[in-house]
Amino acid sequence: MLKRITMLMPLLIGALLFAGAGEVDASRCKTTGLLIKTTSCSYSTKKIEARPGIFRDVRYQVPEGTAPAGGWPVVVMYQGSFFTVQFSRTQGAPFGGYYEVKVIEKMLDNGFAVIAPDAGLDLFWETNIPTIYELTADYIFLNNLFAAIRNGSFGPINANKKFATGISSGGYNTSRMAVSFPGEFKALAIQSGSYATCSGPICIVPTLPSNHPPTFFVHGFIDAVVPWWTMDLYYDKLRSQGIPADRYTDYLAGHEWVSASAGKIYSWFNQYR
Repeated sequence: MLKRITMLMPLLIGALLFAGAGEVDASRCKTTGLLIKTTSCSYSTKKIEARPGIFRDVRYQVPEGTAPAGGWPVVVMYQGSFFTVQFSRTQGAPFGGYYEVKVIEKMLDNGFAVIAPDAGLDLFWETNIPTIYELTADYIFLNNLFAAIRNGSFGPINANKKFATGISSGGYNTSRMAVSFPGEFKALAIQSGSYATCSGPICIVPTLPSNHPPTFFVHGFIDAVVPWWTMDLYYDKLRSQGIPADRYTDYLAGHEWVSASAGKIYSWFNQYR
C-alpha cells in the first residue's frame, strides 16, 4: 500500500500544480513587480457614437469562462477628469489609479464584466455643467452605450444587471445614472464624488427619486477636491428616504482610489447581483 502511494505521489503533485496554474491562468489580469507592482488586465476597445460622426472609445472585458444564463452582470466604470480608465497601472499612479485597476481585477475575477467609456475629449462628464442634461453629448452617448450592451455588442452581458462606479467626475456621473436613467442600474458605488449636480464644495442634494439604486460611497476624509461632507449630505439624504446606502471613509486618504476600494465596491455590488 505504501509503495503504491509512493508511486502515485508524482502524479498527485503534478495534478495539484496543474490545478494551481489553471486558477492563475483563469484571470484576465496579472500583477508583476516586487517592490513596485503593476497590475494589467486584457481588454478590447469599441467605438460608440456620441454625436453624428463623433465617436468615443469604450474599453471592455468579460470574465474568463462560460457566462451564466442571461449573461454576465456588468460594472460600468466612469473616468475622473482628465484620466481615462486604464486596464494597466503601476503603484504610485495619480489619484490612486493602481487601485482603480484592482477594482477591475476584482470584478473580472468574480464574475462581473467591466465596461469603461471615455468622457468627451477624455476630459470630464457633463453631469454637473449648467445645461439641460438631455441635450448633452453624454446623454446621447450613454443611451447608445446601453443600447449596445442590450444588443450584445460587448458579448454575453445581462443588460438587466448593470452596476456603475467611478471617481471624481465619474463619481458624479455615477449618481447621474439614478437621476436621468431610472431603472437602468441595480446599484451604484461612488468613489470621491457626490450627487450628480454637485461640484466640489458647491453641493445641494434635492429630494431623490424613490427608485434611486442602493448606493455605496468610498471617500478620503482629507479630500480637498470633493470635500467629504458633500458625500455625507448625499448619504444622509439617501438614508432619510429609506434608500439603502452605506459608506467607507479612509481617514488618511485624499482625492483618490484607495486599497479598500476593490473589496468594498465588489461586496456592495455582489449583494444586488
